[in-house]
Amino acid sequence: MKILIADADATSRQSLESLLTQWGYQVMAATEGREAFRQLVQPEAPKLAILSAHLTALDGIEVCREVRKRDDLDYTYLMVLLGRGEDRTPRQAAEAGADDYLLSPIVDEELRVRLRAARRILGLRHQLQEAQAALGYQVSHDPLTGLMNRAATLDVLRRELARVRREKSPVGVIKVELDDFRAINQKYGSAVGDSVLRATARKLRAAVRPYDALGRFGVQEFLIVAPGSDIREALAQAERLRVAVVSEAVEISEWGRHVPEGQGRLNVTVCLGVAASSQAPDPDSLIRAAEAALRRARAAGPNRVEIASPEELAAT
Repeated sequence: MKILIADADATSRQSLESLLTQWGYQVMAATEGREAFRQLVQPEAPKLAILSAHLTALDGIEVCREVRKRDDLDYTYLMVLLGRGEDRTPRQAAEAGADDYLLSPIVDEELRVRLRAARRILGLRHQLQEAQAALGYQVSHDPLTGLMNRAATLDVLRRELARVRREKSPVGVIKVELDDFRAINQKYGSAVGDSVLRATARKLRAAVRPYDALGRFGVQEFLIVAPGSDIREALAQAERLRVAVVSEAVEISEWGRHVPEGQGRLNVTVCLGVAASSQAPDPDSLIRAAEAALRRARAAGPNRVEIASPEELAAT
């Protein structure tokens, strides 16, 4: 683990660096406060720091205060080194955001215990962050396909429309629906239906652009938010998605008891409805225009793409 020592006294700093190196730490050093602050706000900054209260430019307590103002940083465990009997107090250090303090001269065993506690706290914070990330993923993603769920996809669309209002650039919306999905479930069973949904999600994910948003929007529906796409560009992308889905049959032979002999591969197609706007409509209006186009595609399909009419787009 990396640890930062910030101390203007060369003898004290070198002695502490030697001790921490013996204990297995990767030590970084600073001789004044602004240098310590710069090191603590860099990418891959140390997660532990010991900051002398007697640094120049910024003292250790002021460094703590400045670091805690930055909400864009990963958490760093900050310890302030205070002189015995001086006017800077542990309370002042704590109010500035320090996690702990040490008194100079440092007692080796006391330092070892404090560092062990710091590492335990950092480990617990890391576990909590991982749990929060996992929970956030579960809340925002569809468990079957791994795509964003409906609510998360709508959030992306709302943010994109806010950007449209600022920059007056277009945004495209593509609604995708599996053809004859109910018939697939009825004929082969829900396990095959789930396999078809997962396979379709993989094909769509591989075909969208890196900055597009793809989510599962309904039982057999997907929604793509395509930033910077006018109606012509969104139509071209929808055609690419349609071809990506139909280009390779879905392997369903693993579900043997549901699949008649010799029918282990299933050709899957989709219908798509496309809408785009640079007028920053509300999300529901833009999606309704895409749904109207999708209804026409289903009526003329299967395996078809339609765009929203000028009247439908004007209604957004």
